[in-house]
Amino acid sequence: MIAIDLEEERKEIVRRYRRLLRKSKPFLKSGDAKIIKKAFHLAADAHKDVRRKSGEPYIYHPLEVAQICVEEIGLGTTSIVSALLHDVVEDTECTIEEIEQEFGHKVATIIDGLTKIAGTFEYGSSQQAENFRKMLLTISQDLRVILIKLADRLHNMRTLDSMPRNKQLKIASETIYIYAPLAHRLGLYTIKSELEDLYLRYSERDAFKEISNKISETSASRTKFINKFIKPIKDELTKQGFKFSIKGRPKSIHSIWNKMRAQDVPFEEVYDLFAIRIILETTTEREKSDCWQIYSIVTDFYQPNPDRLRDWISTSKSNGYESLHTTVMSRSGQWVEVQIRSKRMDDIAEKGYAAHWKYKESGKSEESALEQWIGKVRDMLGQIDCTALEFVDEFRSNLFHTEVFVFTPKGDLRILPHDASALDFAFDIHSEIGVKCIGAKVNQKIVPINYKLNNGDQVEILTSNKQKANEDWLRFVVTSKAKSRIKDELKSDKKHIAEEGKETLLRKMKNLKIESNNETYERMRRFLRVDTQFDLYYKIGIQGITNQILRDFKEEKSTRLSKRGKMLGALDAKTFEKKLKKAKGDGNDMLLIGEDMDIVDYALSVCCNPIPGDDVFGFVTVSEGIKVHRTSCPNATELMSNHGHRMIKAKWTSQQELSFATGLKITGTDRVGLINDVTGIISRELKVNMRSLAIDTDHGIFEGTIKLYVNDTRHLDKLITKLEGVDGVEKVNRFD
Repeated sequence: MIAIDLEEERKEIVRRYRRLLRKSKPFLKSGDAKIIKKAFHLAADAHKDVRRKSGEPYIYHPLEVAQICVEEIGLGTTSIVSALLHDVVEDTECTIEEIEQEFGHKVATIIDGLTKIAGTFEYGSSQQAENFRKMLLTISQDLRVILIKLADRLHNMRTLDSMPRNKQLKIASETIYIYAPLAHRLGLYTIKSELEDLYLRYSERDAFKEISNKISETSASRTKFINKFIKPIKDELTKQGFKFSIKGRPKSIHSIWNKMRAQDVPFEEVYDLFAIRIILETTTEREKSDCWQIYSIVTDFYQPNPDRLRDWISTSKSNGYESLHTTVMSRSGQWVEVQIRSKRMDDIAEKGYAAHWKYKESGKSEESALEQWIGKVRDMLGQIDCTALEFVDEFRSNLFHTEVFVFTPKGDLRILPHDASALDFAFDIHSEIGVKCIGAKVNQKIVPINYKLNNGDQVEILTSNKQKANEDWLRFVVTSKAKSRIKDELKSDKKHIAEEGKETLLRKMKNLKIESNNETYERMRRFLRVDTQFDLYYKIGIQGITNQILRDFKEEKSTRLSKRGKMLGALDAKTFEKKLKKAKGDGNDMLLIGEDMDIVDYALSVCCNPIPGDDVFGFVTVSEGIKVHRTSCPNATELMSNHGHRMIKAKWTSQQELSFATGLKITGTDRVGLINDVTGIISRELKVNMRSLAIDTDHGIFEGTIKLYVNDTRHLDKLITKLEGVDGVEKVNRFD
């Protein structure tokens, strides 16, 4: 057992507190230091006997969160106090009312927004989604709730090593699912990049290690390359009297990993591993022309790629990001991205919303793209009437969209999500115009309402008082405003039909002695394959439901419950783990795939086809037992983010020699006898059983997909290595 030096810990707490005050000093007003001291003492006292999983005193966490708020986001006194107290109400006896009495209404509102919802949740709902919804709704009141939550999440991710593996996966998945996109949308690029890299570190450990090692290995040569690349630019800028700084860096690990996957290339072949940033000290009036002048200097020395020019100075991104990007060819034949921006633009790019407000106060008065986006989100939050899961899904769709820039007939700029239709544009102008829209004139040509808008389109909406919204519209609109208004128009008719459907269902269930509760409706929703309970009632209202269907449902339900010792009465991982321990004895709360077949009803998920050696987890489903997924499964992030309480640790045992289905994609140059060589290695040399083989050739290039059965990842890796050695084969990749 490690001895704890309490006196040294006390000194470290004081050191961290003083460091926080030092960083806060430049913007503290009279009396602020006293309020921060008061909050620190309350937090220190509330958490005094509590330790984190790492063994450190809990007070380190709120101190570090407050430090991130000051140093990395640029928030002020109210946020520091809220960050220091953010876990006090949730984890101790202290109440929101007491916080309000001591620190005022603003701090109490922020802490209430940061406090998780207590209690149990209905079957089929998600506690995590409910907590996300509670936090996100605070955009309407105080955006600082989300900024502090991002600081809290960043510190938790930085200290994730001490958590068990299943908790690491759950927290990392939540991070990539909602917190990293939120940081991106609020312009916090540095925090967004770090959250993405930390996600990769815990979810794709091998890929993270491989890329970070390669970045380290190439550090010396990269520094030499960057110095050589920037020298002529530096000399010319100095000669012309510019005040500037130049930074060179590799892209983030997550960004490189994304490019490797998207382009299906190794690290060495990623298009532009480097980014050079030129930051200019200039006045607000001159910054645009100065940035273009520097662009001209850069392209005097290096040939630009005309398809890779990005001008976010003339029109900023919707999160407030302003910069001029170009990709140029270096003299050694490597592509390099060059970012050109002013000091003001760089501050906003690094610290997002907080920096935006700092500059707003010092002069720039027009409404920014970031403020417009927040305004749209506030409207959306007021309109959405749905479950917490639907709410989070809808909100996320607003985080990921790239933009399309279009104009009204009078020349006003409108920024809409990529893939937005003419109908989205109509709803963006006004809800009533959207409802009456029958078509549009785009660049003077008449187009249908589902026409997808392109950058630079000038759009005029055509309307008719006879037009009515219909369900088909929901297939091609992408904005929340359009979706929610169309649903409102349709809902009044659908509501009446759904109510009739519910009455029909209740009556028939009573006759057949089927229990009517939320759990039953959730099972029936899945059984009839509809998305929501409302859709279930609506479907029954339109189509009716026969007694035979209800009998089939009842029989399926009882079969599921009785199968394999009723192990799946458990709906969350904790209850399930208790049952597993009872069945197997203490000391093992993990699903051992290959051993527990006789005790637990589980199946390998078809969405990712895990094989022995893959990093996996178990997921307790509503009606299909436990599904085993790879941690890299396309659905894993959403499952762990919204239903982490139904996740269970799982690992393979090597006791049974079983075969598992997987797929390989092979590309290369075609030649006579190639297919024979490939199939020879698979079936004769490595004795692998093939399920199917499809080869397509086009002008000497071939692409093949093979579905086969392997024993484990080592078996698969050996097969891939052998196939890569075949003459003409360029790449072999596993696919799901």
